[in-house]
Amino acid sequence: MDKIAVLIPCYNEEKTIGKVIADVKGALPEAAIYVYDNNSTDRTVEIARSAGVVVRHEYKQGKGNVIRRMFREVDAVCYLMLDGDDTYPLDCAREMVDHVLYHNADMVVGDRLSSTYFTENKRPFHNFGNSLMRSGINMLFHSDIKDIMTGYRAFGYEFVKTFPVFSQGFEIETEMTIHAVNYNMQVDNVVVDYRDRPEGSESKLNTFRDGVRVIHKMLQLYKNYKPLRFFGILGALFVFVAAAFFLPVLIEYFETGLVLRFPTLIVCGFIVLAGFLSFFSGMILEVMAAKDRRDYEYRLKCVSRDLRHVLKRSEGEWEV
Repeated sequence: MDKIAVLIPCYNEEKTIGKVIADVKGALPEAAIYVYDNNSTDRTVEIARSAGVVVRHEYKQGKGNVIRRMFREVDAVCYLMLDGDDTYPLDCAREMVDHVLYHNADMVVGDRLSSTYFTENKRPFHNFGNSLMRSGINMLFHSDIKDIMTGYRAFGYEFVKTFPVFSQGFEIETEMTIHAVNYNMQVDNVVVDYRDRPEGSESKLNTFRDGVRVIHKMLQLYKNYKPLRFFGILGALFVFVAAAFFLPVLIEYFETGLVLRFPTLIVCGFIVLAGFLSFFSGMILEVMAAKDRRDYEYRLKCVSRDLRHVLKRSEGEWEV
């Protein structure tokens, strides 16, 4: 097991991967560096191998698939993950790692939005999307995460080995953030500088397609993790719509003593029924979500116990 593992997912980053690896070696000379290639068609793999780091492959396209492979294959006490596009200076790498190693952080978020992101990033829709997701997730999950979409993060062993990766693409950062918040993990924010990609290097993130996926993932996880709130809001919406259509029928009844629009009355009744069904469905799913949280705590304890055993065997090796 490594003490510190640096994970770099890559797809066609030949212009920057060499510098990123050199920067990592300068900032964290004791770390093991893993470059995971995702079907690059340029010289990314060749450059990474010549730099003397471990190069592995994930042949299923998508950043989420790469992270699933990395988390499954690499064992370390602390993981530092960053993109291979040279947008993250390594000045704060040591601080982020120390939060995991010495301050019990489960996940450390490299916060770009509180520093240079909005001035360096030349894509206005990306800026708007990041702000929208930060506000939406913090409001829905009552959290205080400063940067939802950052690819610069540090993790503890327990987080990595208990995190179920379902996302296939760039919505993976949203999934990791909500997972940590839902299971009451310690999430620390470290302000990091951001610099735009160098000339000739292109982002793989499609603003609109991936933006829709991220929003869908946020709502999906809100439904899964907070079902009573989700279905309660949905049920209240049904009741509100039914009341809006029922009110004219009720006014006509008081004025004439007759129900002149029976179809509307019947539809309103069904909508109210759907609202109650939605609410009670949320109650049932809330019990299941609570059981899932209890089961997760048990899995976390098992992983922590295994980590303690490994640490006892590895202490002498690290000291050497």
